[in-house]
Amino acid sequence: MKFDTPATTNPIDQLKVVGQPIHRIDGQLKTTGRAKYAYEWHDTNIPYAYGYPVGASIAKGRIRSMDVAAAQQASGVLAVVTTLSVGDRKKGKFNTAKLFGGDEVQHYHQAIAVVVAETFEQARAAAALVKVDYAVEAGAFDLKEAMKTAEKPDESQQPDTAVGNFDGAFASAAVTLDETYTTPDQSHAMMEPHASIAAWNGDEVTVWTSSQMIDWWRSDLATTLDIDKEKIHLMSPFIGGGFGGKLFLRADAVLAVLGARAAKRPVKVALPRPFMMNNTTHRPATIQRIRIGAERDGKITAIAHESWSGDQPGGQLETAVAQTRLLYAGANRMTAMRLAALHLPEGNAMRAPGEAPGLMALEIAIDEMAEKLGMDPVQFRILNDTQVDPEKPERPFSHRDLVGCMKLGAQRFGWNSRGRPGARRDGNWLIGHGVAAAFRNNLVLPSGARVRLNREGIVTVETDMTDIGTGSYTIIAQTAAEMLGLPLDKVAVHLGDSRFPVSAGSGGQFGANSSTSGVYAACVKLREAIAAKLGFNSADVVFENGEVRSGNRSVPLAQAAGEEGLVGEDTMTWGDLTETHQQSTFGAHFVEVGVDVATGESRIRRMLAVCAAGRILNPITARSQVIGAMTMGAGGALSEELAVDTRRGFFVNHDLAGYEVPVHADIPHQEVIFMDETDPMSSPMKAKGVGELGLCGVAAAIANAIYNASGVRVRHYPITLDKLIGGLPEIA
Repeated sequence: MKFDTPATTNPIDQLKVVGQPIHRIDGQLKTTGRAKYAYEWHDTNIPYAYGYPVGASIAKGRIRSMDVAAAQQASGVLAVVTTLSVGDRKKGKFNTAKLFGGDEVQHYHQAIAVVVAETFEQARAAAALVKVDYAVEAGAFDLKEAMKTAEKPDESQQPDTAVGNFDGAFASAAVTLDETYTTPDQSHAMMEPHASIAAWNGDEVTVWTSSQMIDWWRSDLATTLDIDKEKIHLMSPFIGGGFGGKLFLRADAVLAVLGARAAKRPVKVALPRPFMMNNTTHRPATIQRIRIGAERDGKITAIAHESWSGDQPGGQLETAVAQTRLLYAGANRMTAMRLAALHLPEGNAMRAPGEAPGLMALEIAIDEMAEKLGMDPVQFRILNDTQVDPEKPERPFSHRDLVGCMKLGAQRFGWNSRGRPGARRDGNWLIGHGVAAAFRNNLVLPSGARVRLNREGIVTVETDMTDIGTGSYTIIAQTAAEMLGLPLDKVAVHLGDSRFPVSAGSGGQFGANSSTSGVYAACVKLREAIAAKLGFNSADVVFENGEVRSGNRSVPLAQAAGEEGLVGEDTMTWGDLTETHQQSTFGAHFVEVGVDVATGESRIRRMLAVCAAGRILNPITARSQVIGAMTMGAGGALSEELAVDTRRGFFVNHDLAGYEVPVHADIPHQEVIFMDETDPMSSPMKAKGVGELGLCGVAAAIANAIYNASGVRVRHYPITLDKLIGGLPEIA
């Protein structure tokens, strides 16, 4: 099915099941420990072995030699596979740095060997015996230095845009702002490590792994192994968090597969926590310069956003200017991104790549500009709203209600009680309110599904879509139930298996909308097959209460299935509606903080998110996504930072003791409001993504609240007390 015209009335609009606050259908499995995650697949009849990775102890250079004799002779060791023994390997399409193979070292903790033994402890002990001789080369590890030689990447990354005459408009503006902001390297830090089990059967391999994108992994694993993709069976039905860190094939899967082939046994490999920081991907640091010019009445006339980020040679930009191209009006505009070559671990997608760090800067700048103008920050944002793409005014937004989010949020939050900076006290706490706009583009990808109806009237959905804790199982079941007129207990959902139709996968805020649209398309096929078998007119057929009805004739679905059952399969593809109309999601974040007047300690007191993201498929799972994102935003604002050793090129705080994420005590009351809206141009579901929108702008709202509380403006994240304490008011 191709979605190339706006959706009209369809079965989803009944909202008998879709849109209802239904608890996760997989919730009981998870709360009772019966949901099997990647490393937990276990058969007592299978003699599993355990692999432990060896990572490079340099950041750049080559391996002269490896001595593995002691490791091979250690107790319990079954095999030692090295990057030299497997030889040079092709790199997967979605990897910037190689995962394994060859003598080149591109970053610290790049996998260079895996030791396989009878037990995990034996493998770990033997891995420590591997000796490596390196030829060390000089590398670049400091973004501030590397930005001096940063380059404009190729046009495929869309590094620059320009509309009007920014320089002239900025020079003549009545009020101007020109400031620089920085965001640090950040880690996904999900609970479940990257983990895989591999088992060979002849020349075919089965891999249980933790993957957000089944087909991407399978394709890149085939490239790395140089085997036919069809000889790889990949399964990932449950994932313990990903945040983008499991979008692309990782070393654990490659090491498990090669280790299993060498040991001639199924092998389990889980990356230790330090490897998760240094071996896998991370959110790259940015340096961002923002300039804004406005008239005295507050209307923006000029806006420019420049960003510098780093990655491995040949890598990708952190697209921190993405939202600035679309969020606010202004006739004269310029954005530019430059990429510095760094030899740190690969920088890549982390929840809301681009917009998350971009809004950390832009939404502080907008607050600073409002102050210069003497305007309320909410009113300043509302004044500069636009209903068209500001870079292409002929291209309207499909649906945009940033103003509604701002107004409703201000009312519910009690924004009118906000005072001037440093004016409100509660004992030793300085109290402040902050606001920021939320923005994230609405993305869609092709997504397929297969829907089976059996003689018991049970519908089974099969798709390789994944559930990273987002509620995919539930919203997919709701979609099938709505389309076929069934209660949820008559729908079974099977996910995360490469034998199933290829879906959009989980990432980029495209998973829910795309995958349910694929299920919608498959259900349309099944409805047509049922109608044809019964001789019904498919144009007037009704599916309701476990029956199919046309005119005065009604037949139970179980009877329609017959002994053999019926199957519907299809893939939702997309037309050019995203070209004619800009599709985005919007929101407003409001935060209250307290700042200790003596120590500079900052504490969040309450948070509110108002989101406009099309039809909400399930308010419970959507709310969970948003409050989780708000929590991540709190970490980004106040504590999260991968500290770079700029001499040796690695992240020093590479565990959950040194990399500080929020805990329960850091998170106060959180409220989420969803605007009542649909977007017929987005999909037949009339929905959009929301999981990343909930993060976008949160850190800036916290930063703005801290300024309102203390009068100290911090432009460099995270906002730790050392950046505040020198500017706090005298203790009275």
